[in-house]
Amino acid sequence: MECQREKELCENQCEPEHCSNCSDCLTTASESNSDSPITLKILQKWAPTLSPYFDKEHYCYVGQQITIQESIDYFGAIVWPGALALSQYLESHQHEINLRDKKVLEIGAGTGLVSIVASILGAYVTATDLPEVLENLNFNISKNTQNLNVHKPEVRKLVWGEDLNEDFPRSTYHYDLILASDVVYHHAALEPLLTTMVYFCQPGTVLLWANKFRFRADYEFLEKVSDIFNVKLLAEFPESTIKLFKVTAREN
Repeated sequence: MECQREKELCENQCEPEHCSNCSDCLTTASESNSDSPITLKILQKWAPTLSPYFDKEHYCYVGQQITIQESIDYFGAIVWPGALALSQYLESHQHEINLRDKKVLEIGAGTGLVSIVASILGAYVTATDLPEVLENLNFNISKNTQNLNVHKPEVRKLVWGEDLNEDFPRSTYHYDLILASDVVYHHAALEPLLTTMVYFCQPGTVLLWANKFRFRADYEFLEKVSDIFNVKLLAEFPESTIKLFKVTAREN
């Protein structure tokens, strides 16, 4: 109900250049130049609702209310700002990023919000994360997609840099799109993460990476990615210090 009310409000009352209610109406002057990154603000996609659970958050994307169960036990069981930014971008740039019937892999899927949005947009989604996160990840994805007419998402274990060829042999697994949000922060698995990106981001695959830049190590990781791949800054969210990149393999 809240999702529909938000959409109707925007259609009936908003002028696109002034709208702050929905991401469909976000247009900036820089958007007319495809070579320039656009500047965005993370919109309030939280959907107010009566719920007895303090550990559940409710969001509205693509006209659907999404309920996310969180946990403070793991970093991966919380909705981080990068996931909100990437979900918003996927929703509002469907003309540029058509996910219908595309094979999509999310690495570090966490609560599953981005994977759920990608699934609603029509993708064949595989959501991956560490073993301890999978129970909550699977719960969120199942609960939010089971009654929708979408491709059934898959939830799988993926430890960055480990058993990649055994668990995801390239002869069988090729993805059109890799999604990653807030996977770079102060942790010891940055080199395995880069190895994982290199493994999956083959010619013909696009990696969309949204990240809140907090530490020097974040920028150093970006430099390493730029040394290996073609990297284009698609959007910036200055108020949240989030950058969204399009990453593709270099031609030999």
